[in-house]
Amino acid sequence: MNLKGGLGHCIFLLRILIFERFEIRIWGMPKVDDHLSRRGLLKGVAAWATVSVVPGSVLGKNGAIPPSERLTKAIIGCGGISRAHLGMPGQLLALCDVDSKRLVGKLKQVNKDGGEVKGYRDFREVIARDDVDVVHVATPPHWHAYMSIAAAKAGKAIWCEKPMSRTIGEGMAMRDAVKKAGVGFRLNTWFRFRSKFYGSGVTAREVKKAVAGGLIGAGPYKVTLSGATGFNWKFSWVGKTNLPLQRVPDHLDYDFWLGPAPWRPYHRHRTHGSFRGYWDYDGGGLGDMGQHYLDPIQYILDKDEELPVAIEIDSDPQDIDAVGKWRRLTYWYADGTEIVLDGENRDKKAALIEGSEGKIFKGFRSDVKGFEEKFKLLPEPEAQVTDFHQAIKEGKKFALNEENGFVSCTLVNLGKIAHRVNANLKFDPKVMRFEGNDLANDLIYQTSRDKWKLPV
Repeated sequence: MNLKGGLGHCIFLLRILIFERFEIRIWGMPKVDDHLSRRGLLKGVAAWATVSVVPGSVLGKNGAIPPSERLTKAIIGCGGISRAHLGMPGQLLALCDVDSKRLVGKLKQVNKDGGEVKGYRDFREVIARDDVDVVHVATPPHWHAYMSIAAAKAGKAIWCEKPMSRTIGEGMAMRDAVKKAGVGFRLNTWFRFRSKFYGSGVTAREVKKAVAGGLIGAGPYKVTLSGATGFNWKFSWVGKTNLPLQRVPDHLDYDFWLGPAPWRPYHRHRTHGSFRGYWDYDGGGLGDMGQHYLDPIQYILDKDEELPVAIEIDSDPQDIDAVGKWRRLTYWYADGTEIVLDGENRDKKAALIEGSEGKIFKGFRSDVKGFEEKFKLLPEPEAQVTDFHQAIKEGKKFALNEENGFVSCTLVNLGKIAHRVNANLKFDPKVMRFEGNDLANDLIYQTSRDKWKLPV
């Protein structure tokens, strides 16, 4: 046992060999038996506030932790978005897909230099591996809840694609399962904590700083997300009606691809890149981009724990299966705050956000006198935890997690329901129900096929 000083007290270092060497920094932790599994160890120490778990194989001299430290990961889903997950931190151990053609192609890519990444058809076999630390869920949204909950129950950290869930009910089940398991969770959208906020020309942090500092006055605020403020609602994601029956390709397990979604005859347009155009799997452009756009607004408005009480929709009646376009969607909060999704770009001069004393436009322009100089004097917003692997090791909440991510995904799903039933809705966030609309309430918990009941 080595003794190191730090902040006036000692930290005992205990080196353990479990699958690979780990360095565990602990204050007062009891002895760990060697028979504990690597997964059990990670889950167990996550509850200790002063714990840092690091693969010992990457430790440098004298126990120094180099920047290259990595946890292990597996990716479920080998479609186009998997390219982004391949580039995320972590040593890749496994890939999984129900399309053998996609799986084989991705395995060739990652193993071209003699790698040993293993391929799977069934995600449950991936989750059962004890040496996987982080499960990346890169599938269509109708699978997100099922895979994330299974991973949480197995003690895995989860890196999930957006939107967090296909339905509000699935999102609640995900949130609760992750909280109960005490594992790390993050969504794969990042605009609340880095990068310019899509096409607005400004970061969410800068807008939050200006709003919190009172530069545009008090609320209620009006937010507009449209082409005029830098946001494209991608109405190309629409479904097709009356699809003819096609033969299922030999390389695709279509029944497994459908999973919890209702059984429907196969057509290639329902799957892979164009799945977003169907209610059973996503929700068109709103499902695709909604959490990218609405989560930073939720952060800017300081509404991570608040949901709207009314949703207004301007659209045409929708097909029962295929997602169509909408013209305008508006969320209203109890305090009068308004978020407008302007699909037709009606207001060519719309501000990104408007308060009682001024506006902030695309490009961080403002009609407030002396805006730039006043902005420089404001305090910075509270720092966020933006390194997911570090958050896992230190047992911290990532900036966008299962709690605030559930809220922003619920915004998306509230809009999808209003669009789908083509009706203005009143919503009670306390009981998570719509007032006087049974059809809308039925869509909170979408029915799953018998063999894929939600694993809660």
